[in-house]
Amino acid sequence: MSRIYKVVSLIKDPDKPLGLTVEQDENGNLVVARILAGSTIEKANVLHPGDVILEVNGINVLTPEDLMHEVSQSKNTLQFRIAPSHETENTFKSQQCYMRALFNYNPTEDSLLPCPELGLDFKIGDILQILDQKDPIWWQAQKVGQNGHIGLIPSTDLEERRKAYVPPEADYVHKIGICGTRIARKKRKKMYQSKWNVEFDKADLLLYEEVTRLPPFKRRTLALVGPYGVGRRTLKGRLINSDLNKFAGILPVTSRPARELEENGKSYWFLDREEMEKQIKQHKFLEYGEYNGHLYGTSLDSIRNVINEGKMCVLDCSPPALKILHNSAEFMPYVIFIAAPGMEILKNLYNYGHYNGCSNRTLTFDRQCSIRYSSRRARTLESLASLYEEEDFKKTLEESSCLQRTYEKYIDMVIVNEDFDKTFLKVVEVLDTLANQDQWVPVNWVY
Repeated sequence: MSRIYKVVSLIKDPDKPLGLTVEQDENGNLVVARILAGSTIEKANVLHPGDVILEVNGINVLTPEDLMHEVSQSKNTLQFRIAPSHETENTFKSQQCYMRALFNYNPTEDSLLPCPELGLDFKIGDILQILDQKDPIWWQAQKVGQNGHIGLIPSTDLEERRKAYVPPEADYVHKIGICGTRIARKKRKKMYQSKWNVEFDKADLLLYEEVTRLPPFKRRTLALVGPYGVGRRTLKGRLINSDLNKFAGILPVTSRPARELEENGKSYWFLDREEMEKQIKQHKFLEYGEYNGHLYGTSLDSIRNVINEGKMCVLDCSPPALKILHNSAEFMPYVIFIAAPGMEILKNLYNYGHYNGCSNRTLTFDRQCSIRYSSRRARTLESLASLYEEEDFKKTLEESSCLQRTYEKYIDMVIVNEDFDKTFLKVVEVLDTLANQDQWVPVNWVY
C-alpha cells in the first residue's frame, strides 16, 4: 500500500515557539511527539501527534537539529511536507483536571525536558490546570489565575522515578535529547511488596494532589502544628476562649489511673490499658504515645463530637497526624504551621509561656532557685541552666525547619510566631477569610 503525503502551511509568529516536540523512531523518521494546547500549531490544526515530518520549506529534515535550523531560518510562512498519522488518537487520561503542586519545578534546570522554553515553572501550592495527560512523561498545563502560558510539566510517573533515584538500567523513561529526540529503554518494573511498606510509606512521594474549587465554607478542624516551644498551646487556649460558641478543644484519653480528686471528663478521659490498646488497634485514635508507663492519646470520636456540635475543633497535634486528618473528608482540616522565630524572640516566648503556666519543657536546672544562693556552686548551676536553655532553643529552630520541609504538603499557612497578639489576629483573620472566599480542596473531600 502506497503512503500518502501532504503539504501543509502556517504563518509563523516570530515571538512564540511553534509548540511541538519531535522524536526519532526506530527507522529514523522524524515524528511529531506532542502538540502543546493553545500553541500556534494547535490553533492552525495542520500537524498532529504521529505525523512524520519530511521537509520544511522544500528542504529535507532528518534530525531535530535540521528541523530547528529550518524553522529558525524561516521568516513568515512555514511549509511542511508530511506523512500523516492514521493511528487512532490515544484518549488515555485526556480529561482536564486541577492539581495542587507539591514540589517546586524549574524547567531551565531539567535536563530531561525536550525544550526548556516549552516548560512551565511552578512552586509548591500553585494550582495547575492540567490540559492534557495523554503523554505518559510530559503533561500540558497552565497556572490558574495567570492568563496565557501553557507549558510542559513532568508527569507523576516521571517525577516519581526521578525522585526515587531509579537506576538507569531499571528506568523505562526515555532519554530525551534536543527538542524531543528519544532513545527508548526497556521497561522494567519493581513491584510493591508488603514487607517494604514502611519504606514506601516513608518515601510518601506526593507530587501533585487533585483538587476542586468549592464555594466558601467553614473548615471542621484547625490543626496547629510546629516544634515545641513556639507557643502552640498558648495560641490554642486563647483562640478557644475568644469564642466558646465557635471553637472547642478536646480532652486527651489516658490509661493512667485517676488521681485523688480527679474526675473523668474534666482533664482527661480515663480508660484501662486493655481497652485503650484495643481501641488503638481499631484505629480509633488520631495519635497516641506512652509516658511513664501510661498511654495517652487523642480520640477521633472526641473530634467528631466537637464537629457534631457545630464548632471548629482546635488541635495542637503532632505533624504525623496530619496525614489522617488530610485524607479524611469528615475532618476537613485547615493546617497552620507555627514556625520558630529568631533566638531572642524564642526566649521571650518561652518566658511568656513559662510564667503563664504553658511551658512545654522542663529544664534540668531551676535558675530561680539558684539565684537565692551566692555560692560558686549556685552560679555554676545558673550558668549550666542558661547553657541548656540555649541548646534547647537551637534544637527548636532546627526542628522547625525540618518539620516544615517534611510536612509542607499538608500545610495551608505558615506563621512565624514573633508576637502572640499578632499571631492570634492572623489566625482569626484567615479563618474569617475562609468563610468568605472559594477554596481549593482535595477531591476526596467532595467525591
